[in-house]
Amino acid sequence: MADLELRLNKDMLVMSSPVSRALDLLGMTSLHDQAYALLFEPEVIEEVYKLESMTGVQCVVADTAMIVPAELARLGMRDDAQAMADNAIKLAQAVKPQHVIVEIAPCALPLDASSKSSLLENRDQYTRAAKLYDDASFDAFFLNGFTRVADLKCALMGIRKVSDKLIIASVDVDGEGVLRRRGAASVAVGSESAMQESIEDAIYAMEDLGADVVGFASGAPVDDLVALTNRARMSCGLPTLVQLDVASRDPEQEAPSYKNPYFDPDTMVDAAEALRAAGAQFLRAVGDASPAYTGALVAAVDRLDVAQDLFGLDIANDAETDLDSLAERLRDRVASALGRTADRLDERHEQ
Repeated sequence: MADLELRLNKDMLVMSSPVSRALDLLGMTSLHDQAYALLFEPEVIEEVYKLESMTGVQCVVADTAMIVPAELARLGMRDDAQAMADNAIKLAQAVKPQHVIVEIAPCALPLDASSKSSLLENRDQYTRAAKLYDDASFDAFFLNGFTRVADLKCALMGIRKVSDKLIIASVDVDGEGVLRRRGAASVAVGSESAMQESIEDAIYAMEDLGADVVGFASGAPVDDLVALTNRARMSCGLPTLVQLDVASRDPEQEAPSYKNPYFDPDTMVDAAEALRAAGAQFLRAVGDASPAYTGALVAAVDRLDVAQDLFGLDIANDAETDLDSLAERLRDRVASALGRTADRLDERHEQ
């Protein structure tokens, strides 16, 4: 595998979409079902990786989001942690990507940021997860889906305690850059947990605690994502990941809407060009995204470098490029590539 660290702030790179959507179509709708598939039906996971790899995606994300001890205990699979970690790496490597990325999601334990014991207990979750990969060959950890800065800090400290691997970190935000809280994370107004936290708060923590790539996921329209990318890059000088959250694929929808801006894989082309111009390096389609979305992103940024000016601000080098013409050429490339591979395979997979 190529050295990912040597490509930071240079090559535009795309990360594979989550396998969960494809597994949902097969009736594996719960996290337990998906963990079971990784352990006992690995050929199903490998088929999803193959569909993604046919698009030319450079970074395959190993399906290990649930690998923290607390989550495995809830699933009744704590004793299977090492086997699951080993399987995930083996399956990702089988499709021979340029880079393998190990995903780790929040442990979801209660966290009192004012309690040392609570902080240490949470930090230990990520330390134990990272140690499962001591002997594995991969390029980076991917801390993904975080909605509280305190949780993110625990994860970063936990991994940095035992590993010097690259860390890509990402938080979920809305169109205004506010971290999106879920369920039990929202408590009484006035408490520390109920305070709104911004993308800047998260990125400062990422940079301070050793992340190598800072990122966010959002289903907001592309103009909002460009603004968020600008804010991220103004907050620190690290490479930026943008995850475009696809609300749903709707063949009857004719144009992007605020609630569903990425209704079709073709919307990825304009989004990719705009985000590249804003200075993003890593792109990923999530949510209801299929391999066709990944393929569109790959086709849009294939062999392109990260756009930067001399001051590291958010201006593309090729300012004189006719973006409309470029977008049209990229659409032709997407149609040609996906018409023969990802779209056809994705339809077969849904059937």
